[in-house]
Amino acid sequence: MLNENSYLTPRQIVEELDKYIIGQNDAKRNVAIALRNRWRRMNVKSEIQGDIVPNNILMIGATGVGKTEIARRLARIADAPFTKVEASKFTEVGYVGRDVESMVRDLVDQSVNLVKARKQEEVKEKAERMVEDTILDILIPPVKGVGRTNTPSGFTLEQDNDEVPQSDEELNERTRERFRAKLQAGELDDRKIEINIKKAAGANVGMVGGGMMDEVSMMNLQEMLSNMMPKKSKKRKVTIAEARKLLVEEEAAKLIDMDEVKEEAIRKAENTGIIFIDEIDKVASSSGSGGKGGGPDVSREGVQRDLLPIVEGSTVSTKHGVINTDHILFIAAGAFHVAKPSDLIPELQGRFPIRVELENLTEDDFYHILKEPKNALTKQYVALFDSEGVKLEFQDESLRELARMAFRLNSEVENIGARRLHTVMSQLLNDFLYDVPDKIGPNAQILITPDMVRERLTKLVQNKDLSQYIL
Repeated sequence: MLNENSYLTPRQIVEELDKYIIGQNDAKRNVAIALRNRWRRMNVKSEIQGDIVPNNILMIGATGVGKTEIARRLARIADAPFTKVEASKFTEVGYVGRDVESMVRDLVDQSVNLVKARKQEEVKEKAERMVEDTILDILIPPVKGVGRTNTPSGFTLEQDNDEVPQSDEELNERTRERFRAKLQAGELDDRKIEINIKKAAGANVGMVGGGMMDEVSMMNLQEMLSNMMPKKSKKRKVTIAEARKLLVEEEAAKLIDMDEVKEEAIRKAENTGIIFIDEIDKVASSSGSGGKGGGPDVSREGVQRDLLPIVEGSTVSTKHGVINTDHILFIAAGAFHVAKPSDLIPELQGRFPIRVELENLTEDDFYHILKEPKNALTKQYVALFDSEGVKLEFQDESLRELARMAFRLNSEVENIGARRLHTVMSQLLNDFLYDVPDKIGPNAQILITPDMVRERLTKLVQNKDLSQYIL
């Protein structure tokens, strides 16, 4: 089932996206509806539930307008497995390169990681208690037979005013409890101890596949060989703080059932997975020759035909199990400067019924991008300077000036959307970043004014020859 965040209404989903992405309301509305529809399908009571397929989305817009960011943020809102691939990286079956099924395998890997992390978090408390006992066993070994309990060298324990312990076992238990309290208080974190770390043998077993052995078979065979080989343990001398971290991971992994994790991960990927296929326009046949122009174009139509069954719905074998792609949401995106969406093969076009055109960013958009998102560039630089104890502040009019410069560069050189802001911001602030902390020490204040922006960026805008070599 989808997590509680996925019960957000389409309007609430758009509000969440607004915190990070400026404008592009049409695209946000469509992805919000697509996400809510997944929850709606999961709650359909009749047998028609299995026939409801997602409406895949094709985003059309120039680079840097927010296509990838919308898809990535959507996946975070839904706590859904998400993978981003570039269509231009794939080749038709029979050519050297990645085949399209690898994107589904990547999605399942991502889903397994998500489920595994959640399960480990659930057993973390129990794992920490077990690790505490393991560390105590190293510091104060349990009493076996006759003999007195020795306190580890370098430690002294205050004696209680209670009666003297009657046995070694009682003394041992009291000593352990005192050390447990010290462990929990973090007083022993810097002390070094020797621990055994189990290392999976055969992790580096190499496989040479023949023509009949596909990628999944090779992965399964490698995993089987790895499991058959005995686990090796390696002794390491580390601080107690580091030992606790290493051992908690190891114990948490033992406490979870990986078969259960894989089954849940497959279900999660099938019902909530999102695959973002970027640069879909690069596999469209722009010349109208059906992609048979030779050279790098030779397998374009072949890639589209390979994509078709995945997007339509098929079963794909992965090392974690077989996954059905019927209900995975596919979001494709491309600039379509040269090719047009109609240059894609008709069958693939039909599998992306929702088409959204993202608008080019205006000067006003740049201003809001610099000011409003939670992860705005200005806020990132303020945080970077704050780590050195320096206060960075932007006058509102200086943000307007930065937006104007970025928009002008995009108009005159190459339109790379919001990525242009990284260029102007680094050009503006690099000198300050270089001087901190040598010349500009802690507690200093830097105020960015419109005049400072014009002084540092005017040459960049005026020098067209130089502008060709920058982002």
